[in-house]
Amino acid sequence: MDTTIKELEFTDQATKQMLENVRKRKKKFDDIKKWHYFSIYGTLFFAFIFIVYFYLTFVRSYSFSFLAMLSAVLNDSVAVYLLAITIIGFGAMNLLKQQKDKKEKEYQELRCEIVDRSKDLWKKEEQWKNRHIVFEKMKKQYDINLYHEKK
Repeated sequence: MDTTIKELEFTDQATKQMLENVRKRKKKFDDIKKWHYFSIYGTLFFAFIFIVYFYLTFVRSYSFSFLAMLSAVLNDSVAVYLLAITIIGFGAMNLLKQQKDKKEKEYQELRCEIVDRSKDLWKKEEQWKNRHIVFEKMKKQYDINLYHEKK
């Protein structure tokens, strides 16, 4: 359990565990989001390199015949590798998008559950009056908004 969550006052152990779980899910979501953006930019970079290489090497030389151009592209190993990297990058980008959406859904569901159950989690009067301190720490430390259900 993270030290900031361990040191929270006005929360019981079960609530601290829920806050720790939402922190872990937020971290997983942020990590996969970072990798997804990295895959987008990598795929765009290799697609750009492929298009420039394709134009400079094949279009200008073989623009008279599509079949001659296709034959030249398939015989050129650099073009085949660039195309393969671009296609693999596109597949990885889509796979990471699906994982990102799944992680975001898991994170948002747990976060919304904490917001919905806040009356049950902070039952005592003193805890209820000071729950905003917990919410502020979670927002400032981990960028997790527990004030509202909306993103």
